[in-house]
Amino acid sequence: MSFVEYGDTIKDGDTAIVFLGHESMFPVKVQHGTVTQTKYGVIRHSTDLIGKKYGSKVTCSKGGWVFILHPTPELWTMNLPHRTQILYSTDISIITMMLELKPGSIVCESGTGSGSLSHALIRTVAPTGHLYTVEFHQQRAEKAREEFREHGVEHLVTVTNQDVCKNGFGVSDIADAVFLDIPSPWEAIGHAKSALKAEGGRICSFSPCIEQVQRTCLAMEEYGFTEINTLEILLRVYNVRTISLQIPDLGKAAEDNSLTGFDSSNPSNQGSLCANLQQGTVQFKSGVPLREMVGHTGYLTFATKS
Repeated sequence: MSFVEYGDTIKDGDTAIVFLGHESMFPVKVQHGTVTQTKYGVIRHSTDLIGKKYGSKVTCSKGGWVFILHPTPELWTMNLPHRTQILYSTDISIITMMLELKPGSIVCESGTGSGSLSHALIRTVAPTGHLYTVEFHQQRAEKAREEFREHGVEHLVTVTNQDVCKNGFGVSDIADAVFLDIPSPWEAIGHAKSALKAEGGRICSFSPCIEQVQRTCLAMEEYGFTEINTLEILLRVYNVRTISLQIPDLGKAAEDNSLTGFDSSNPSNQGSLCANLQQGTVQFKSGVPLREMVGHTGYLTFATKS
């Protein structure tokens, strides 16, 4: 099993996603002799998982069923254990595009955190590219190494435990792109410039506060970066619903009533009039925005090494 190469069959030691529904799923490490409890009952790894195809519908001990999915960076982002605040697919997609990443690209990242963006970057640059990721916190760096090894991508990533603001990324003049997600990114701009290739390398800095963005932009200008721009991604979800609207009569109903001698003032006729008006409705599908939406996550500042 690898996050960058699809495997058809579930094997012992794989990381798989147990899918109970769009709002309910979780990762599980497949191990011979192990069982996993769900609200639908027990899943026995030896008989229910190992040897089955990914995407299979597995019946649990209580009669309910789940799907077993092959892991992807997107599914991992939704299910990973949070060691830090993470980036989600909305921001990850624009980062990948704006940094102009492709198979074979060399990327430097700081900090590694929970590895949400790291898995997406590795999938994008595979099979010939490489990710150099720096994490200040020793335990988080060790956990990231362990996860990359379990997910079959350790040959595509190098994890370093050090302070990027003081010691840099440990590489020079080779990176096609640099990503910064640290409290003071302006202190690492010089090291980012050193890690980037001679010309045309791209840099992205993620910051939740506009004051951080301002200091970072000033540092980028000082180090000669060009095409500096900051953007924010806001995701607005719409629900498709059936809406009923009454067809306006524009006076035609009153006209018809007068011609037929219909007395709308008569109480016995008012119920019939209301029924006729209710029957004159039209139904159609429409997109309706949710009453609540995910708001600000962070600002993304991009620039190019001139």
